[in-house]
Amino acid sequence: MQIKIIDNIYWLGVNDRRKALFENIWQLPQGVAYNSYLITDAKTALIDTVDIAAADDYVQRLHEHLQGRTLDYLIINHIEPDHSGMIDTLVRLYPDVKIIGNKLTFKLLENLFGIADNLHEVADGDTLNLGMHTLRFILTPWVHWPETMMTYDADNGLLFSGDVFGSFGTLDGALFDDETDSGFFESEMRRYYSNIVGKYSNMVQKTLTKLHDTPIHIICPTHGLIWRGEPSKPITLYDRWSKYEANRGVVVAFASMYGHTEKIADYLARRMAEQGVRNIRVFDVSKTHLSFLISEIWNYTGLLLGSCAYNGNAHPKMEQLCTELSHIGVKNKHLGIFGSYSWSGGAVKSLSAFAEAASLPPVAQPVEIKGSLTNSRFADCDTLATALAAAILA
Repeated sequence: MQIKIIDNIYWLGVNDRRKALFENIWQLPQGVAYNSYLITDAKTALIDTVDIAAADDYVQRLHEHLQGRTLDYLIINHIEPDHSGMIDTLVRLYPDVKIIGNKLTFKLLENLFGIADNLHEVADGDTLNLGMHTLRFILTPWVHWPETMMTYDADNGLLFSGDVFGSFGTLDGALFDDETDSGFFESEMRRYYSNIVGKYSNMVQKTLTKLHDTPIHIICPTHGLIWRGEPSKPITLYDRWSKYEANRGVVVAFASMYGHTEKIADYLARRMAEQGVRNIRVFDVSKTHLSFLISEIWNYTGLLLGSCAYNGNAHPKMEQLCTELSHIGVKNKHLGIFGSYSWSGGAVKSLSAFAEAASLPPVAQPVEIKGSLTNSRFADCDTLATALAAAILA
């Protein structure tokens, strides 16, 4: 079955429902799609390939689309293996194929596959004429690898955007945003952005500036939906996320061994709700995967971290969350800290060290409780909840 995007341009992607972890880190409960695109003009061009582990009938479908023609060009927007996994196979099948990429692409291509022949290097703004389609190459370094770039069909306003504007989740029948309720993909796009791309938000802003005056009618990313109904939507979302803009609300993330810290989390959440905070998301970090925690934290302005003490520090799962938040460079959060301990503290000290390193000053004095939450400590919790709610609602 041929899936046409516009005349002479086809989708050759695959759905991967078997992989459990993306990059062997991030959970994929709804799988992931790898999108590859074929242009059959006077010259033929394939834009990116797919993960070899999910390739299945990819080569057969490519043959059927080419209808006996050869493959003239292979354009590499992104060399990461989930998009370059079939390059070695294609070079053997089409030994005369000319590989299009930038200088950094080719360094990585040789390192990964030992390929150094039939290369055509492009710089920012260079073009390639295929006949009816003229392609322009837009270099987007460090979004999210050093060599990343985009390919723009100037005749049709079609942007092959690489990983930018992509999302987790397989394409279940619907390939385009106007064929499905895109809400699920917006959520999975934010999870993809915050986990994979968010660290490079300053480079995303540079890319969006570069695209500002470019007419874009269709966006074809390497993961997730193709945006033809509302192509401005993913651009708007990326603009907000890369500026660290978020919705009013708070993520309460806690680590609790025997329930004492959880009780404090629930008390603080209730107090904030009473003061008008409508979006409150409470998570046990031992049960919720990091990728979902990070996505929700990216989505809301408030962040309340709480942990029991564990060997003189915060709980290992909370330490893991803080490490990852530091790694991705989380910003612009109204932060609150709380904790509990039985015989020796350490959790609040650990969380406070994270706050200082991340340049996220807490909105109020942290609350640390020995044993369980009792009436004598309600006032301290109320002070924290009130300060955080006020910051969120300001």
